[in-house]
Order: sequence, then structure tokens, then C-alpha cells
Amino acid sequence: MHKITSYLMLDERAKELVDHVNGTSIGLTFSETAVLALLLSSSNAIFTKEELLQVGWPERVVAPTSLTQCISTLRKKLEPYTEVQLKTVARRGYQLHVSEQSHVKMLALNDADAIRDAIVGVSTWTKIFGIVLFCVILGAIWYLSDRHAVVRDVAKWNANKSIELNFGGTAGSAKMLYMGGEEHLHPSWWQKHIAPEGNHIANLKHFSSFVSTDGDNYSMSICPEHDANACKGNGIINITAINPKPAGLSMEEFIPLSQKMEQRIRYNKIVLPVGDKAFGELLEHNYHADIYFPVAGELLVRADLSMSLVYEGENKGKFYSTSCITDEDCLTTPIKYTLRGEFEQYQTTIHDLNVDVFHVKVQQKELTKPDAVSPSAMHFYREIRKHDIRDKDLFYYRIHQNQHTAVWIIPQMGQVLAWTKYTQVKL
Repeated sequence: MHKITSYLMLDERAKELVDHVNGTSIGLTFSETAVLALLLSSSNAIFTKEELLQVGWPERVVAPTSLTQCISTLRKKLEPYTEVQLKTVARRGYQLHVSEQSHVKMLALNDADAIRDAIVGVSTWTKIFGIVLFCVILGAIWYLSDRHAVVRDVAKWNANKSIELNFGGTAGSAKMLYMGGEEHLHPSWWQKHIAPEGNHIANLKHFSSFVSTDGDNYSMSICPEHDANACKGNGIINITAINPKPAGLSMEEFIPLSQKMEQRIRYNKIVLPVGDKAFGELLEHNYHADIYFPVAGELLVRADLSMSLVYEGENKGKFYSTSCITDEDCLTTPIKYTLRGEFEQYQTTIHDLNVDVFHVKVQQKELTKPDAVSPSAMHFYREIRKHDIRDKDLFYYRIHQNQHTAVWIIPQMGQVLAWTKYTQVKL
């Protein structure tokens, strides 16, 4: 076996060229084999025509054209291997020259072989370890992804229950969202905060409602419409109890008091011209709500909340939120808290409830500290201050929306439910 290049061999006994790259062979005649073997016997040596005729046609007398034809045929058979050149040296003879290109090609082949051998030749346990390691890496990438963070947070919630409420003297059913187990989901955990003797709202004949709890806060959101899809945002009531002790809220007293508070202290609500036809480069989706926090023996505290979404793509954009907290006697000067960030929107279901989850990455926070805080509002100052210090990623849940309103679970002072008024502003 004569080596022409590191991958091309001359098998003198079988009279053929053997290509180890492509796994092929090329047949040769006796004369072609003998002539090529002599040319290979000494690297880059020049052999005379007489020497080549003697080995190619031993003990025979042939015309010089026989050698010329043999050389021509060999060149054609070596033509696919450009690094192998059969040269004619004028008035001297022939020379076989092999360039360095063949070594580069063989290195590539050896690398491929090495990779194949590394994969095929390793033990079964090594292969299993490699597969497990690959799965661990994929798992780590998934675990650290934003999508997994959303899935993880959604998994905390359940929406497979409804409860009966007596609100304002009218009975109705409320869809429930809750975290954790079912040990504190009896309707009394919401109903007990409304004083039975004052539970009357004039002209309230029916209502739609959602309730929620994160285990600490018990929220209820009511719209005085029989169908939630028909709610236009008039007369919405949002109440969240932050203390397990019954708040004793009298609806007869609460309704005029809430109207007075909203007229006297208003920060975030905007009233737009009816039928505004303005054009703008940006469309702001604004959601506004007033949330009340009754506690037995304390001043009634109200959060004036505004949230805005400005889309910069199909499911992402800018997020803005401002909340202002005061008590009914204005003993607490406003506690203002503003968030800005970027959101990504995900659509999912919690049991049979279609939900939009907004994963907000907070970029800017601003807390305007009040000059004075009443004992009734101190809880809210502490909670907002904690959010101001630690919040980086927040999850907002939109659990219902129609043309005029939307119901949200808001990660502020815990998980708070709010039925919001929805407006669009062209900027």
C-alpha cells in the first residue's frame, strides 16, 4: 500500500486508488499501477520516460505513445484530487507533486472522526451524564426566564369558587380568586365587614361582583349592573378589609362619605371631553379606581389609583402607576407613590377564567412622604414604604374587561382587587 496523501492510497496488489474520505476506489491497469508506484517511490523525483516504460511494460518493446497515453489516463483518474499533480518536465521526464493542501483536508477529516469517536465511543454512563447535564442547563434557562416567572406566579392563584354576598340589601353571586388553601374562604370572611344594620343602598336592585383574598387582604368589587359586561363604571365600589376583625362598615353611611371624599380630594381621575376625536402617535390605556380600606374604630382610608399602559408592540410597552392615599378627615397629608417600568403581557387561564398577566419590570419609583400620618393610615405608609424599597418585578392580573371597565388584581399593599374605569387617551 503506497501513501499518496494522508487520505489517498495506492493499493498496488488490488491495482486501485483508495479514497478514505469518500470511501471509494478507482481501478487502474497494470501499467498505470506500476508507473504510479515508481513515481511515488521517491518524493518529487523526476523519472525518465525510459525508466517508466521499463516498469510499466517489462520485457516488452512498446512505442513511447503508450507511456503518453498511460500518463494522460492517470491524470484523469487523479483529477478529483487537485492537490496531486502529475507534471511533465521538459526533456527530462515526469514528476509526481503532492501539495500541502492534502494535510489540511486530512486534519478536517480527523477532526470529524474524533468527534464521531468521542460521541460513539464513550460509555453509556457518560452519555447519560451528558444528557442529564444538557437537561439541567435547559431547565436552568427555563427557570430563570420571564415566562417561567409568570407561570410560577399564576400557579399561586385559584378561581374555581364563587360566593353569595348580601350587599346593600341585595343578594348576588361573586366570582372568587384566592391564594393558597381553602381554610378561610367562607363568605363570612367578606360579609362580616359590612354592618348588617346599615347594609342598605337605595335603588340597588342587582349587582355584579368579584372577590379575592391573598390570605391577609379580603377584597370585594361591586358594579351595580346585573351583567359584568354591561358595567359602564358608574357607582363602582371597591372595598378591601386588611384586618380580620369585622370592620362594621355601614353602607348607608359609606356611600355619602365616599362621594364626599372623592369630590374633596381628587388626584388621579381625569375627565375627558365627550366624543374626543383627537389623533396622536401614542394611545394610552388608562385605568382608574377608588379603593376603600375600612378598619373598626379607625378613619376610613382611600387609595386613589391610576394605571396606564402604552403599547410599543403587540404584547409589550410602558407601564405607569400612581396611587394617592388619604384618610377621611385629611389628617394624613397625601401619601403618593409612583411606579414606572416596562411590561410584557401574557394570556393565560386560571381554571375557567381568562386572564391577562402583565409582568412589570420596575425601572423608576418615587414615594412622596407625607408630613404627618394618622394612626389609621400608618399601616399603608409602612406597606408602601416596603414596596418602595424592594419591588423590582411585579405581576398585575386583569381578570375581566369590557368597553368601559376592567377588573384587576394589583400588587400594592398585598394583593388588592379593584374594578376600574377604563378610558383611552390619544397622545
